[in-house]
Amino acid sequence: MKTKQTLSALAIVSIALFTGCKKNSTTAAGTTSNPIVIPNQTTVQATVALGSAVNFAVLGGSGITNTGATTVTGDLGLSPGSSVGGFPPGILVGTQHINDPIANQAKLDLTAAYNDAAGRTCTDIVTLSGNIGGLTLTPGLYKSTSSLAVSSGDVTFDAKGNANAIFIIQIASTLTTTSGRKVILSGGALASNIFWQVGSSVTFGTTSVFKGTLMAMQSITFNTGASLDGKALARTGAVVMAGNAITKQ
Repeated sequence: MKTKQTLSALAIVSIALFTGCKKNSTTAAGTTSNPIVIPNQTTVQATVALGSAVNFAVLGGSGITNTGATTVTGDLGLSPGSSVGGFPPGILVGTQHINDPIANQAKLDLTAAYNDAAGRTCTDIVTLSGNIGGLTLTPGLYKSTSSLAVSSGDVTFDAKGNANAIFIIQIASTLTTTSGRKVILSGGALASNIFWQVGSSVTFGTTSVFKGTLMAMQSITFNTGASLDGKALARTGAVVMAGNAITKQ
């Protein structure tokens, strides 16, 4: 049986709720305190294996550029491009790999991880659309058939007391945040357990605060003062930074 409802608050979110799963599952119960209630999923998602890409805070395809006092904590890599600019003034607390065997292998591993995340499916998947600001997401698999934004509110990831809980967000098109918006962790949620699979590009608004591993098909752009606890991994495009703090998680 399949039921579907469309709810509206700060954003329009379509929630597709199905019975049964393709993977091993455990029972979860409860609701969020948001006006839009995101159903708790019973499927337990396995982590997305990043292979050697796990060591990188920033990994680009065509290029990496920086202006201002950016600090990257973790390795920085580029493949197949060869142009890295802006370090210094940017500070790298890690190792730089430019189109070398380590960067090339990391890019192959990123491609495998991206395809893994994009291919996940489950019968109790939750479908999101538009602005997800103001929502609280619980562990599981989420899908958008177009773009997603975090605006008009922050988005919270609630692990419900399980530090091993995995969140996977499949986005067909772009991911954007507006100025000052935040990703908030609660209930033991870890940035290293949140995976954003983005079908095109990512843009972070000024001073926004983001969490998780970003796997973008194209580019990732950080506007001034935006920060990331996680990984910025771009398959084909550039990673652009401007006075940011990016810390590998």
